Amino acid sequence: MDFTHTDDRRMLADTLNRYIGKQYGFSVRDKNARSTRGYSAEFWMQYAELGAIGALFHEVDGGYGGAGFDILVVFEAVGRGLVTEPFLGALMAGTAVARGGSRTMKSALLPPLMEGRSTAAFAHTEPASHHEYALVRTRATRDGDGWRLDGTKTVIDGGEHADWFVVTARSSCEEHDMDGISIFVVPADTPGLRSRGYPLIDGGRAADVEFNAVRVGPDALVGKADEGYPVLEYAIGRGVLALCAEALGALDVARDATLEYLQTRRQFGVPIGHFQALQHRMADLLLEIEQARSAVINAAAMLDHPARAARERALSAAKYTIGRVGTMAAEEFIQLHGGIGMTWELPLAHYAKRLVMIDHQLGDADHHLERYIAAQQNDKETNHAHIDCS
Repeated sequence: MDFTHTDDRRMLADTLNRYIGKQYGFSVRDKNARSTRGYSAEFWMQYAELGAIGALFHEVDGGYGGAGFDILVVFEAVGRGLVTEPFLGALMAGTAVARGGSRTMKSALLPPLMEGRSTAAFAHTEPASHHEYALVRTRATRDGDGWRLDGTKTVIDGGEHADWFVVTARSSCEEHDMDGISIFVVPADTPGLRSRGYPLIDGGRAADVEFNAVRVGPDALVGKADEGYPVLEYAIGRGVLALCAEALGALDVARDATLEYLQTRRQFGVPIGHFQALQHRMADLLLEIEQARSAVINAAAMLDHPARAARERALSAAKYTIGRVGTMAAEEFIQLHGGIGMTWELPLAHYAKRLVMIDHQLGDADHHLERYIAAQQNDKETNHAHIDCS
């Protein structure tokens, strides 16, 4: 299997990294993250013009990428700059529409998203859902030709200022069942929809979104009623890969900053990097980071594998490894810097926070370890049959 990036991907990576390095320095990022929006609409347009959003989608959907390695390239750059613009929401919500939406829905929503003229949020997480994909308590009930939505979604990335939401809701079956989940597109200005935004500890903003007797038409349904789980799982899988790639970018920057500090901070007349104990700690850390990189590359290669079990196993392996290594590395980077590593003015502290938070998004290390074990025990691929829960 060839893991070498194509010329187009290398060009995109170079362009994004150069742009972020020159235009999106830490002071700019910090200003955007602390703003009332949590990101810059101007920078969102700039990223679109550079092709960063379109690279997340397949050509058939109007993009010019969409493969696992395209996501890897974009989100590594996002991680290197601690970018707060709503890439994750665009990827996951856009993936759901591209995967299950009608031709009319795709043509109406995807071009403005890729051009940076709109933003989207993926509203799936609920209170006490514990990362379980199928645990959906938001209800979707028939309302004439359309649907009525009632429920609450929590910690929705970019949800405060999104133009539209992709919302999961239970239309039949029990709350843990894979069957009975439907997916809807809901514009942000729909009556009955209310979002409450708040800042995140690692920068940017999220929102809790309430749906109180929200009514949508039949054209809001993504795919078929009660059969939304495969689309949901696929969209989350692409989000998992994106977070893993983002962590790799953040790890690279934090690693380089720590190596530079070990070479310049002097104690007893020599750089502290000369001390064997610190050399051993750093060497162990570098090995762990490379192991995580291998897991993420494998997940990118398996993202569109026809066998669902193999795909999900690779994604969970990568997320588990990134969660474990990212948290450990964040602690080590801080300790190797000493007290200065905790200061707000030093970018390293913000990278450490982001690495810890990535572990808790879309399933932490414990969740994905259990998911990987379950996939191993059920290694033989089985097609999930739709169950009539009426």
